[in-house]
Amino acid sequence: MLHTNILNENTVVGFIGTGVMGKSMAGHILSKGYKVLVYTRTKEKAADLVAQGAVWKKSVGEVAEEANVIITMVGYPHDVKDIYLSDNGLLAHAKEGTCFIDMTTSTPSLAINIYQEAKLHGMYSLDAPVSGGDVGAKEARLAIMVGGDQEVFDACKPLLEIMGQNIVYQGQAGSGQHTKMCNQIAIASNMIGVAEAMVYAKKSGLNPETVLKSISTGAAGSWSLSNLAPRMIAGNFEPGFFIKHFIKDMGIALEEANAMGMETPGLELAKKMYEELAEKGEENSGTQAIYKLWE
Repeated sequence: MLHTNILNENTVVGFIGTGVMGKSMAGHILSKGYKVLVYTRTKEKAADLVAQGAVWKKSVGEVAEEANVIITMVGYPHDVKDIYLSDNGLLAHAKEGTCFIDMTTSTPSLAINIYQEAKLHGMYSLDAPVSGGDVGAKEARLAIMVGGDQEVFDACKPLLEIMGQNIVYQGQAGSGQHTKMCNQIAIASNMIGVAEAMVYAKKSGLNPETVLKSISTGAAGSWSLSNLAPRMIAGNFEPGFFIKHFIKDMGIALEEANAMGMETPGLELAKKMYEELAEKGEENSGTQAIYKLWE
């Protein structure tokens, strides 16, 4: 049973990680009248949020001492582990009854570990990775896939609804991360197809933009085709989602699939192609930069 009502008029939300997506997500929570504490390694990335009324904290520990709901949206599993489980981390400083929501794409095993440690301290934890990229974050229509206890999910759902639209409880701790792996596996092969289709359109003398009008609403339709193919055509390779983070995600998915004895040839090919891009200096470009492999 929950010790307290997680969301109430006294709720203080901590938000750790205000990058490409986290900044918008924290901004939506702030706009709904919550007191929001922010921490990120590069203080300048939080400047806009502070100007809007968020309170800057100098460390993860300072956030934990005051907030009763803490959302993390960082880069890699090792960042998540450090933020939650180190001597200076959240679990060492947070109050009993605190609820953690890790929205980073991380490993299912780490999500389970954090859940178990939180429970030992009388705290709650959800793994709630997202999909939808920078656009989904800005427009508050992210897909959010959640693992943890049902009652904690139910209590936190109104907060998640501020950031996303398709919010689905997937099951026990780690289930959100496993679902995100399904998402990334589906995207991996799809991105190859989207790039090949756009290059084919160009090489065959067609107008890629009018080709998109025909194929994006038919059987070939996908989020990547509708949202990232136009960026490929325009030569816009700014990150909605970093290649370096996608490689990380594909690596997690491959490890999990291998552990289950499952072959994933599409995923393996996509990871190889993205690693080739990273070796060419594109690790901080958006995933649509796969298009450059054909240029």
